[in-house]
Parts: sequence; structure tokens; C-alpha cells
Amino acid sequence: MKILHTSDWHLGHTIYNYDRMEEQTAMLEQMVTLVAEHKPDVFLLCGDVYHTSQPSSSVQTMFTDAMVKIHNAHPDMKIIVTAGNHDSGTKHEIFRNPWMALNVHVIGTLNKINRDEHIIEIPHKGYIIAIPYVNERNMPEGFFQELIEQVNKHNTENLPVIMTAHTTVSGCDFSGHDDCSEYVVGGIDSIDIRQFGDRYDYLALGHIHHAQYIPGSQKKARYSGTPLPVSFDETYDHSITLVEISQHGEPVQSETISIFNPRPLVSLPSQEMASWEQAKQLLQEFPSDIEAYIRLNVEIEDFLPPEAQMEAVNLTQGKKCRFCYINAKRKDRDKSETKILTVQEFQSEKPIDIARRYAEDSGVDFSQEMIDMFMEAQKMVEDEIRD
Repeated sequence: MKILHTSDWHLGHTIYNYDRMEEQTAMLEQMVTLVAEHKPDVFLLCGDVYHTSQPSSSVQTMFTDAMVKIHNAHPDMKIIVTAGNHDSGTKHEIFRNPWMALNVHVIGTLNKINRDEHIIEIPHKGYIIAIPYVNERNMPEGFFQELIEQVNKHNTENLPVIMTAHTTVSGCDFSGHDDCSEYVVGGIDSIDIRQFGDRYDYLALGHIHHAQYIPGSQKKARYSGTPLPVSFDETYDHSITLVEISQHGEPVQSETISIFNPRPLVSLPSQEMASWEQAKQLLQEFPSDIEAYIRLNVEIEDFLPPEAQMEAVNLTQGKKCRFCYINAKRKDRDKSETKILTVQEFQSEKPIDIARRYAEDSGVDFSQEMIDMFMEAQKMVEDEIRD
């Protein structure tokens, strides 16, 4: 059985108010080309089809048009789409029946009663156990293994068994994701690879954006990663995975296929930090004919000049690149310059003073507008407590 494994398209994602539909359309066109070229038996899209649970009509149209084109590129292929944590699982399933006419199987929610709904047979090729994103509190214990055993009872031809999931697996490389740890990535608690049971041939994972095999899985569990970067910190290659399995229990053969991004996310400088003057020079020297999104990595003593943002915007006038933001970080200071608060001191501080201290340590100018917004938010919290 031959499978094209992809995930985390995040259609509708914008970056600093720039519409990315042009890049997303180019990515989808590459998917169509790859299907026509490799003619897989199954096309797996493992969650986070959209960036939000309420995508616009134009974004939904972009997705549906792509599904039709992908189907037309190889009509005998099964297309299996599962919902991710960014998607609305119930909305995914609204058009489940019409989609079946195009060999598209949509699995948006977990069906604990009719579990056969999650098992999709590819006649004389293999079985797909399609599981969407499920909050860990709602996942029945042993659910994965039960489905595997159910498939193996009927798998008299010894065909490959593939399982999907959209979650965080312990030990994965979550670089590029914001506000995460080894325990939680993107709001999803990590689970041990052993919780998926055994006797599957390949576990097609979604959610983590860095393409990788899971340590300890004997190259049977893999994140395909996102085909387009979602943040500037995703400084790795973006791709999909072509998987081939000859028979149940046989080793997995896989190939990583890079996806071209017509408008890459570029940091200046690409490594380390630069002074504000150096960063401006790099932006001024950036080629005018290269389409890219630009982030400036700037190291500062205290604060950026008030006109910094406008200066950066002006330096991109006449260029095809799009300036996004200045990633300003304060120089490391001697620890003796930083006051460490005791618990008692912290409790005695006013919230506004703590916020001002945090902004100062982060190298951000705590403007009057920010102060007013903070005070308004604090008042709303206090009103809620009183009520």
C-alpha cells in the first residue's frame, strides 16, 4: 500500500495581517501534482485542515476545490481527512455523505458507539484506522488497541494496518511551537507512544509541525509536519511523507518530499541577534525582487527607538518582501542589575507595577496606551470577582 501522509495545512492562516492564500494555493497545487505523479492508494490529511474553527467561505472554497482536484488527479485513491484541534470536528462532518461520492472520507469526531466508523478498508491494499483529535479526557482507555484488534480479526490477507492521530507524543521535537514544554504542546498534553497499542504498521501523526519519527517507535510513528511554516521559528524543511508498506509486519519504506514555499519566512539576521543599526542595514540590502516575509532579530540595551517600526516599513518600499515585526530582546545583563522579588514582595506589588517590570525586562516600551489597556483589563477582572 502506498500512502501520501500530510497534516497541519492551517488554511486561512494569516501572518501579521498578511493574507497567505497565494502560498496556500501554491501548496495545494503541489499536492495535486504529487498525487498525479505517485498515484498513492491513500491520501491522509491528519488534522488542522484550517487554522481556525470558523474559516471564511473563501478558505473553505479553497479547501473543497483542492479536494476535487486531488481526487481527479487519481480517482481510485481514497482520501481520508481527520479533524485537528484547530478544526471544528462537527462542521467537518456536515458534508460527509456528499464527499463519499469523491472517495473522500471525513472523520471529525470520535464515535464511541459505532467504532467501525473509524475503520476504512482499502480493498486488497490495507486498513486505515482514522482517529481525529480527541481531548485526552474523552478518549476511552485502550481505544486504539481495541480498534487494532478488531481490524486484525478481519485481516485475513495480512494487509498493512495504518492508524492516524492528532496529538502530542512524548519525546517529539516541538521546536517552532510557542509556549510549550515536554508535557504540553499547542494545548495538547503529551501521551506515551505505548498508549497507541501495538501491531499497527504505521502511525500517521498530525499536530507537531516539525517532520520526524517518534523516538522508540522503530520508524513506525511519524509526524509529517506542516507543508508551510506557520511561524518564523519553524526554521526546518517543510514537507509531506510518501509511505510504502508491502505487507502487515513488514518494514515501512518512506520518502520525505519537500514543499516549495513561494514566499518564505525570513529572519534577519538568520542566527543570533543584531543591533538596530545592523538590522536596518540587512533589511536595506535585502534583494528587492525576492518575495518573503521579514522578521528583524534585534538586540537592544533598553528600548527600541519610537520610530523603529516605521523605519523598517520605509526600508521595504519598492521591494517585494513584506516586513512583519521586530523581534527585540534585551542584552543579557549582570544578574546584580536584576531585582529578584521575594514572595512577600511580589504579593505586595501592585499588578500595574509587575506588568511595567515585565515590559521593562522584555525591552518593551510600556506606553500610556498599554497602561490604559492593562488598567481596563484589571478593572474587568475585579468586577468579575465582585459579582
